[in-house]
Amino acid sequence: MKTEIYAHRGSSLQAPENTMAAFQLAFQQGAQGIETDVQLTKDNIPVLIHDERVNRTTDGKGYVKDYTFKQLKQLDAGAWFSTEFAGATIPSLEEFLKWIGGKPLTLNIELKNNKIDYKNMETIVYDLLRSYDLLDRTILSTFNPNSVQRLRRISQHLNCALLRSRKKRQLISYAKELGANAIHIKYRLLSKSLVQQCKQQRLHIRVYTVNHPKQILRCLDLDVNGIITDVPNIAISYSRKV
Repeated sequence: MKTEIYAHRGSSLQAPENTMAAFQLAFQQGAQGIETDVQLTKDNIPVLIHDERVNRTTDGKGYVKDYTFKQLKQLDAGAWFSTEFAGATIPSLEEFLKWIGGKPLTLNIELKNNKIDYKNMETIVYDLLRSYDLLDRTILSTFNPNSVQRLRRISQHLNCALLRSRKKRQLISYAKELGANAIHIKYRLLSKSLVQQCKQQRLHIRVYTVNHPKQILRCLDLDVNGIITDVPNIAISYSRKV
């Protein structure tokens, strides 16, 4: 098995996270996959932004859910990072799918519904992925266990991952009971025994957010399915040496 390198919100240390510039840079650097985050606007358009509020990564204020898509597109999502990226906008999921369609990339779309449980988010995202024929190379991940169950009810064939940042007893059996076929864990939860158990149970394991060389090498040594990193160029360079 070859560990895949996923660019976390794109190449997010060199370009503003979750913008087309960050995704394009990650692709140019050789990432095998891109991880991004989805929220819903007031008019139920899925858009790519990590936070529930726009304050940190745009020149706006307030919740994504209180903006229409047209209003959200007026915000500058690049100037906070560097004047070089001034004028960048928050992409819609559809804009991203159009861009990625012809590229040999795996998608990891995180549904940001653990704080705001957006109504029908799973169906909206699923239908859009199906319309672009991208379901087969997409992983849908979420911290929300109810969302995992809803995804599995939509389709038995979805690649669905449960996200965890904290320890949980019997994590593998819990994830499988929900209907997940993968777990995405914070780096500090990684252990050799957990990886071995995942392999025995045919559950994929991917690790976030892995930026330091020692962490990258440990993930590669343990042969995890995926590394989710802010520095895909560095992770790729190490993976080529292993």
